[in-house]
Amino acid sequence: MRTPLLVDMPPRDALWLEVDLRHQHLVVWQGEEAGKTHAISSGLAGAGQQQGSGQTPLGWHYVRASIGNGLAPGTVFRGRRPTGEIFDEALASEPPGRDWILTRILWLCGLERGFNRGGDRDSQRRYIYLHGTPPSEPMGVAASHGCIRMRDESLLEIATFAVPGTPVWIHE
Repeated sequence: MRTPLLVDMPPRDALWLEVDLRHQHLVVWQGEEAGKTHAISSGLAGAGQQQGSGQTPLGWHYVRASIGNGLAPGTVFRGRRPTGEIFDEALASEPPGRDWILTRILWLCGLERGFNRGGDRDSQRRYIYLHGTPPSEPMGVAASHGCIRMRDESLLEIATFAVPGTPVWIHE
């Protein structure tokens, strides 16, 4: 994997993802051509960089790791490891209010030193992901703990081509 360079953003020809927090959607881009749009749910606490804030970080990032490839949709993760469970209604009722991380994890790393990379503003150290969420969770509204939640179908589609190294721009 080659780490993208900030000076090359947005890529002219390569695939990249745009996460629009104001409109709560993700757009897949191929260079300067917009593709499919997917609904998301970002941080309930709004946008921000600070560790522990529950906010979704802004700026240029890249997919540092893709976790869960080949696992079943609805696979439950804890600490970026599959628990061996598949999400269902019985699991949903056990720990109410749990922030479920399901199906795939696209772990983001910031590209902007001092803004979303390094110190207490580091997106990777904050464990900011694109990840699946239960069907009962809303899309199109901010409701997460800072990550970017997606429906399994959208996440599975994106995870097939948003491999490690794929740039991601998060903005309001």
